[in-house]
Amino acid sequence: MAGVDDLRIGVIGLGMRSRIADYAHRPGEGSRIVGVCDVDRTRVDRAVDHYGGDVAGVTTLVELLALDLDGVFVLTPDHTHEAIAVAALEAGVAAFVEKPLAITVAGADRVLDAARRTGSRLYVGHNMRHMPVILAMRDLIARGAVGEVKAIWCRHFVGHGGDFYFRDWHADRRNSTGLLLQKGAHDLDVIHWLAGAYTARVNAMGGLLVYGASPDRVDRSGQLMRDWFDPKGSWPPASVSGLHPVVDVEDLSMVHLALDNGVLASYQQCHFTPDYWRNYTVLGSAGRLENFGDTDGAVVKVWDRRSGYREVPNHVVEVPPGDDFHGGADPLMVAEFLRFVRDGTPTLTSPVAARQAVAAGCAATESLRSGGQPVDVPRLAEPLSAYFTGPPGHPSDTATRGTAMSGRSEGER
Repeated sequence: MAGVDDLRIGVIGLGMRSRIADYAHRPGEGSRIVGVCDVDRTRVDRAVDHYGGDVAGVTTLVELLALDLDGVFVLTPDHTHEAIAVAALEAGVAAFVEKPLAITVAGADRVLDAARRTGSRLYVGHNMRHMPVILAMRDLIARGAVGEVKAIWCRHFVGHGGDFYFRDWHADRRNSTGLLLQKGAHDLDVIHWLAGAYTARVNAMGGLLVYGASPDRVDRSGQLMRDWFDPKGSWPPASVSGLHPVVDVEDLSMVHLALDNGVLASYQQCHFTPDYWRNYTVLGSAGRLENFGDTDGAVVKVWDRRSGYREVPNHVVEVPPGDDFHGGADPLMVAEFLRFVRDGTPTLTSPVAARQAVAAGCAATESLRSGGQPVDVPRLAEPLSAYFTGPPGHPSDTATRGTAMSGRSEGER
């Protein structure tokens, strides 16, 4: 990056996820953090000390956006993403918005429309598209290892769910809509990506089966997860104490999805299992593949010959280890965002795909809370679809160019 001015990057929201901004702080190498923002002054002061130099520490978005930023990380609680992202985009600042893009479909569409109206660059933090295990499965599918994809099953075992998501704001549906959206946005996006299509219709069931019974509640305003989290966890799950004063999101959810290319999918999410990992099974016209583990040490196994029960597959793909948290996906994602800010280069992530994950999660939550009634997923308005992906073609088939590379549709480039 010699001879290239550093991008000026801001950070709003200095909670646990704010560590990803460290990957963007490379003074003299292309980007630097110049401003940090949070409503908690203590967190601001801590971040200023962490980054050092002349980084500005502020407590309002207005002050942060006044720092002549090239880009901003929006790492605040989910229900605030929409308003902050719109403000940043309207100020002409490229926005990295942590997933989910918003907690309603209307909110997600409002963010996309702000990017369309302003031409500002929008990036959504779906880091799983950079996880080695997901890339390995996608590569196998692209090479025809299982034939044509017909169905995808995903089981998400959230082993520390009670410790992570039921002790703070996540537990209150006003802040998240529900964990089918908040936590499931990742998996729904991956299902869409592997299948090459988006969800058209869902039905779901689930409930608050374990964590709703605990009378032990604590107001953790001003605390972060590291202030209470015990890496050993609480076991059995019913023994988890100090839950959020409001707990009205589900700890078990099961969803059936009909995708718009005919692929069928299912997604199960449980927050009281003893283990913590994701398992995807892809069923094709000529075989199936399945991951075992989802970070370092993971493998993807492929069965493509007939037999009875057979633990040993026909092919095994060892997933390369990552260099950091999330299998090394986070630094790759941040580097991609920075390239996107500077050059408008194509990305693995897609604002349209992020919106579709929100739409599927919201529809699934609506179905679950209506007793399993089928719900159709609202279609994305054609002007937004065309702006981000460029006609013709399905957004899923153009995910790498579906990020409004320079705020223009494909037909305008």
